[in-house]
This record gives sequence, structure tokens and C-alpha cells, in this order.
Amino acid sequence: SFMDLNTGFNKNDIYSTNWDVIVIGAGAAGLMSSLELPSNLKILLLNRNTSKRSSSRWAQGGMAAVTRIEDSEDIHANDTIKAGAGLCDSEAVQMFVQSAPRLVDRLLKLGMEFDRTSGKLSTTLEAAHTHRRVLHVKDRTGKALVDVLNEQVDQRGNVLHQRGIRVTQIWVERGKCAGVQVLDGPALRWIKAKAVVLATGGGGHLFANTTNPTQAAGEGIALAWKAGACIEDLEFFQFHPTALKLDNAPSFLISEAVRGEGAVLVDSFGESPVAHLEGKDLASRDQVSRALFQAMQKQKVDHIGLDVKSISVEDVEARFPSIFQRCRELGLEPLKEAIPVAPSAHYWMGGVATNLKAQTNVKGLFAIGEVACTGLHGANRLASNSLMECLVFANQMRNIELTDFITSDISGNNLSFNKSDLRFSKEQGTSYLSKEIEKLRQLCWREAGVDRSRKGMNSALVKVKQDYQNLLTEPLLNLVFSQSKYEIHEFEELARRDLNLLLDLSNRQMSSLLMLEACLFREESRGGHFRDDFPTSVPFWQCHTRQMKGKNIHTRPIVDKAGFPKNL
Repeated sequence: SFMDLNTGFNKNDIYSTNWDVIVIGAGAAGLMSSLELPSNLKILLLNRNTSKRSSSRWAQGGMAAVTRIEDSEDIHANDTIKAGAGLCDSEAVQMFVQSAPRLVDRLLKLGMEFDRTSGKLSTTLEAAHTHRRVLHVKDRTGKALVDVLNEQVDQRGNVLHQRGIRVTQIWVERGKCAGVQVLDGPALRWIKAKAVVLATGGGGHLFANTTNPTQAAGEGIALAWKAGACIEDLEFFQFHPTALKLDNAPSFLISEAVRGEGAVLVDSFGESPVAHLEGKDLASRDQVSRALFQAMQKQKVDHIGLDVKSISVEDVEARFPSIFQRCRELGLEPLKEAIPVAPSAHYWMGGVATNLKAQTNVKGLFAIGEVACTGLHGANRLASNSLMECLVFANQMRNIELTDFITSDISGNNLSFNKSDLRFSKEQGTSYLSKEIEKLRQLCWREAGVDRSRKGMNSALVKVKQDYQNLLTEPLLNLVFSQSKYEIHEFEELARRDLNLLLDLSNRQMSSLLMLEACLFREESRGGHFRDDFPTSVPFWQCHTRQMKGKNIHTRPIVDKAGFPKNL
């Protein structure tokens, strides 16, 4: 049998080991959770991708933490609360800003090499921060972080990291989380665990324009909702104002830090599309995004220019090497012409509701990182708080309390093995499903993107609901949702491919539905949620939105000192 590098497990042990914790997703949140969980626990880290893509890896900006003498945790908290537009839960903010500097030390010990200036950690100013407090590794901080964490995880004898295994359902028995259902190659089966940590990332790919990788399509939200978890604030989506916009080139983020260092936006007339905003080029992301969206619509163009010529040359190349390299690979010369950019879905503030211990309302189910909604970001995330949020909440896993309870015994001798000859019912199923996914992304971008209104969102909601109901009648999907804990099904290659796309589409429909419902529910504009038909903020709506299977969408008051711990 083939022993995995540096771990005490071998691949066939996945189904015979008694796992303590299964972690879903191997970006910053999942990797850090695996490191922070007590080392006497048996941990299975599952990653649906075989490739290394993740939003964390792509994060250019950096990590926010107070390290300078003139800065303070209270000021970091105030900046965070101001960006959050009245919806931050103050406990989450306090815990976050107080923990961040400690986590910087932890990373330095793990081998993270942040940029330094004459020996001291160097810091950048980003939008809506009042002090320089963003630590970075050039413009590829996320990659440096994930590389360090991966290296550490590989050295842990108690963690088995498996790529190419997709979680299809969370196993909940009598209100407690008991494991997961997975599609492992051609085989669909169940794995038992005492706890499950969702670290599946965000949902930018639900939109046609996004800076996120393909798998960031809200899958964790769909899994959690079906498991009975409480979901909050899904209407709040941050659109990054400046993603590279070139036909047929994958969207690539042009970091905010570029404007922090002096680059400016120019429209098709050579004017500034943000001249009317108080912070001009460094106003908050939602303001800049909307200004660009409106300028683009008015001028009937699909991009705005970003002019970097105003930054002194030797600086700009050294500070942003990957941005320049990417532009040149695509035939752009940023020092001679403006870089074409457009707003793109970037970060989802909403997610699976958790308390400060990263617990959801389902016992034994945890959520960390972008998939979670901790109350830290409120209606709009402060730049570079998100990578650090992964670490701060993963750090809480040190004190995990596991409950053991009796569930079905699914060890070897009780299992029945079935070869399935089910197929997706449509001819050319693969291309049909891919096209449906594309249509859904265009629909979300049009109706629930930077600019939203009731009419458009209502018709989108009706359509997606209908499509979702129709898809659920597919025998292949039905098999997944009705499979007993004692069964293993094996699919033919074609069916396996179609099943993966069916899961993609149905999970995307589910997450898009929940998002559209939340956007329609909140009849005001605030933070990352802007409605044409309700363009201002209303005090009545200074509360969170909450969605749960079997209940109507409702609100939850924001938590200040009095109301903690929040009732999940």
C-alpha cells in the first residue's frame, strides 16, 4: 500500500479510520484549522480540487494587523466598524483586532516571510484604513501564506490531506453533525466524524464577472443550508472595483494597493469617474464600484482605465511584480497605456452564521473563513481583514469540544456495494449543464450585481426556483440525496462527469436563490447591497438577515455587549 508522504495514514484508511474532524476546503481557513486543531485528533482534510487554486492563494493585498506604534487595536476596530456600515457585531470585532497581532507572531514562527523595511515589518495603506497596517509579501501574500501552511500541514502526522474528493452532503443525525457524504472518484459513500469544519470559501463565481476561482460558487452555503444551519447576510457582496477586463482573459485582480500608491481611474473621455466621491480613487469599494458601473453604462463601454503612470517607475515594478507580469503576458504595457478594469464580484460578507468559537447552530458543525458569517464584516468587509479572519477563527479550533454520540455503524462489514448505470437524461448532457451554469451566472450579474431592483430580482428568483425544482427530479441527483449510510454507489465515467456538473448547477441554484431572496428582503441600500428602488440606508434595517431551512427569512438584531453570546 502507498503511504502518504510524512503522514501515518495510507489512502485506503479514509474509510476505515475513526476520524475526529473532517475539514472541507484547503485554502487559508482549512489549512490553518488543520494546524490549530489539537494534535492528538485524527483529521481528514478534503479538497475537491486536484489543482492548487483557491481564493486565498490568489489574494494579493495582505493581512491587516496592528504592528505599528502609532496605530492601535481600537483604531483598527473603528475602521472595521465604519466599513461595516452599522452591521458589525462588536464582540467579533474586538476579538478579531485583539487576536490579529498574536497571529502575526504565530505566522512568523511558522516561517512566513513578510516584506520588511530596514528590519521592521513593512505595512501598506489600503482603502478605509486610517493607518498603514496591511502586512504583505509583495503582491502575492495569499500564495506565500498558503505555501507556508501547506508545508506545515504536510509535516503533521495526524492530518491526512486528500485532493479530488468532493463533499456532496453533510451528515446530520438528530440535529448533530455526524460526518459527510463524498464523491471520491467514481464512488459515492459516507464518512463518519465527530465534527466537520466548513472552509469552502466564497461565491464570487455565482456572478459572470468575478475575481474568484471556479469552485468559489457558494457550495458550502448550499451544503450548510440543507444540513439545517443558519445562514446570514447573503445580500452583502463586495464587488472589487478594479479587476482586469480583457476579452477571453480570466479576470485578474488589480490590487487596491495600486491606487494606494497613486494610480488613478480614467473613463473613456479621460475624465475621473470618481471625482464626485469624497475619497476619490480611494473611496470605499462599493462607492467606487457603483461609480464605475454607472459610468460604463452611460458611456456604453465594458471597462474603465486605470492609469499607473503617476506612480514613480522603480517603485511600481518592484512592488507589484505579478500584476505587471500578468499585464505583459496579455500584451498590455501598463507604463504606456491605461489598464482596462471593471467591477467584479470579489468577497461575500454573508455566510453560515457562527459564534466566536466558529460554531454553527448545528452541533458539531463549524464554519471558518469566507463561507462563515461571524459578524466581523457587517455590511462591507474592510480590505485585508479576510485572510486574517481565517487565521483568527481557525485559532479558536484549539479549544474544540467534541461530542461523541452513537450513530449508524458504517464500518466495512455492514456496507452494500452497488454499480449504478444511471445517466443524466439529456443528450449532450455535459454541454447542456455547462451552458445552464453560464446562463445562471449572467442572470445573477445582471439582476443581483452592483445594481439591484425588485423587478429584475423577482423574475430571476421565480426562474431559478423553477429550474431548481425541475433539476431535483433528475434520477442521478435523487440517488445522491436518498442514498442510505450503508450504501456505496459506483458510477461510470460519463455519469460521474454529469453528476459533478449536476451538483455544481443545483448547488449554484440553491445559493443563488438564497442570495436573491435576501437581496429582495432588504428594502434599503447599505454596504455591499445597493438597490435602485431603495437607494438609501434606513435605521429600521440596522439588523442582520437570517435564513434557515423550513423557516421564512427573518431578521436578527445586531449584537453589542448586552446580547452575547448570540442565539444561533
